[in-house]
Amino acid sequence: QVQLVESGGGLVQAGGSLRLSCAASGRTSGNVVMAWFRQAPGKEREFVGGIRWTASSTLYTDSVRGRFSISRDNAKNTVYLQMNSLKPEDTAVYYCAARRIPLIVTTLNYDYWGQGTQVTVSS
Repeated sequence: QVQLVESGGGLVQAGGSLRLSCAASGRTSGNVVMAWFRQAPGKEREFVGGIRWTASSTLYTDSVRGRFSISRDNAKNTVYLQMNSLKPEDTAVYYCAARRIPLIVTTLNYDYWGQGTQVTVSS
């Protein structure tokens, strides 16, 4: 089993930055893809970005490309989501997810999920 714990959410003004962290514990050796999703009130959960653990290749959704970046720290089993130039429409609960198949997908087909962290961007 794998546990994912997100942190770093909060309230920020538009144009500001936040960095989210996702710490993985348990049987993490098989987690080859880590991803971030978000869910705004009344909306479906959507893919934000993902990273392959070994190759470091990344994929982002169009609305965040150029503003958000994903990185990982192998030694800490932690993935980060650096969010810059935040907009009110980025307000959502952000979830970390992991999957064992070495392909970044934008659907919800991930094996493990964190509990989420709230990000609120004020205008």
